[in-house]
Amino acid sequence: MNLPPSSRLQFTSDLNICRLLNGMWQVSGAHGRIEPKRAIQTMFNYLDEGFTTWDLADHYGPAEDFIGEFRRQLILQRGEEALANLQAFTKWVPRPGKMTKEIVEHNIDISRKRMGVDSLDLMQFHWWEYRDPNYLDALKYMTDLQQEGKIKHLALTNFDTEHLKIIIDAGIKIVSNQVQYSLVDRRPEVNMVKFCTEHDIKLFTYGTLCGGLLSEKYLGKTEPRSGEFATASLRKYKNMIDAWGGWSLFQELLAILQEIATKHSVSISNIATRYILEQPAVGGVIIGARLGVSEHLQDNGKVFDFSLTGEDCDRIKAVSLKSRDLYQLIGDCGDEYRR
Repeated sequence: MNLPPSSRLQFTSDLNICRLLNGMWQVSGAHGRIEPKRAIQTMFNYLDEGFTTWDLADHYGPAEDFIGEFRRQLILQRGEEALANLQAFTKWVPRPGKMTKEIVEHNIDISRKRMGVDSLDLMQFHWWEYRDPNYLDALKYMTDLQQEGKIKHLALTNFDTEHLKIIIDAGIKIVSNQVQYSLVDRRPEVNMVKFCTEHDIKLFTYGTLCGGLLSEKYLGKTEPRSGEFATASLRKYKNMIDAWGGWSLFQELLAILQEIATKHSVSISNIATRYILEQPAVGGVIIGARLGVSEHLQDNGKVFDFSLTGEDCDRIKAVSLKSRDLYQLIGDCGDEYRR
């Protein structure tokens, strides 16, 4: 399978990425056991199919180590030039507190060493507590490290619009923000999309498939209990569906998505992904990769084979209008992590 040119985004002047990012939260231990050797071999399959861009974090178990080992094997098998086809975006998620350049540089160096890189493609920063303003110091020190060549680009994870604006107003260049965004959770549409569009900031979205709930597997099924779910993702996004409108409304959404999917000869997951990809400011959608356990590369690639019509979008929106307002219930993007 060769993904079409529409699968690519010139994200920055030096980073051309796949718009479907391979999410590595699934190797953190919360989604079952991952066998390292098999996982690394599977990463070659992703690369060869055109899924060249990886999303990970310092706290996703061995994710950074997997990237480092994959890079080493890639060089051994295909030469240094093969690395040009690989992009790896990590995160730093420190505990709030006083930030010094030494603290920031130490943690950045750990990620660089684990991933086997001189310069991190994208450092996505997350901060738990807005009442502690030291996040601005951390970002300023990261800007220094960027100028020194240890980081190529700075980004954020789960920052709300208010604090994204504070960071931009402080003169810190941010190229992306990673947020939850799906047909169930449309909070970015309230403020975030507009702000990012105005400031040339891309959104990388997660939870777009609700951990796999937005699929044929759950269409027409009775409401599952939390204990029936095998992964942390399924439990997390079932709770989001409950807040959004409940299982009955979710079944109504799945039924509409199935009709649209049948019309385009694709899957429900394809429709859910394509809808978010077509939204303003969205640079890419992160889809979890359970390396060596289950891959859906052929199906995921179909996302780039079609476009949604105005009628398709209107039918989806009609269901959304029946749901609760998650922005009013939860707050802006990322607020669920700060309660």
